[in-house]
Amino acid sequence: QVQLVESGGGLVQPGGSLRLSCAASGSIFSIHAMGWYRQAPGKQRELVAGITSGGRPNYADSVKGRFTISRDNAKNTVYLQMNSLKVEDTAVYYCNGYPLGFGFWGQGTQVTVSS
Repeated sequence: QVQLVESGGGLVQPGGSLRLSCAASGSIFSIHAMGWYRQAPGKQRELVAGITSGGRPNYADSVKGRFTISRDNAKNTVYLQMNSLKVEDTAVYYCNGYPLGFGFWGQGTQVTVSS
């Protein structure tokens, strides 16, 4: 069974950067596409970025040019580098399978962009 542990969130000013990490347990990680999702207060969870097992990325329009998703299959970890952060990026960020999840969610990591 896959377990997902997100980390790296925090409070940052507009224009700042953060790097999120998602450590996944389970032998299927290297063959599974992974994604980062976020949920802002009062809003539905949305896909931010996905990456195939071979490393091909896909981004939501709202983050293109600012966010970069990557993965290290040797470490069973997927990353989200977030630059030029905006107030509207404030949300809890989760990783999961992409485009279909594993049927559960981790605890997520809170990202707050505020001056």
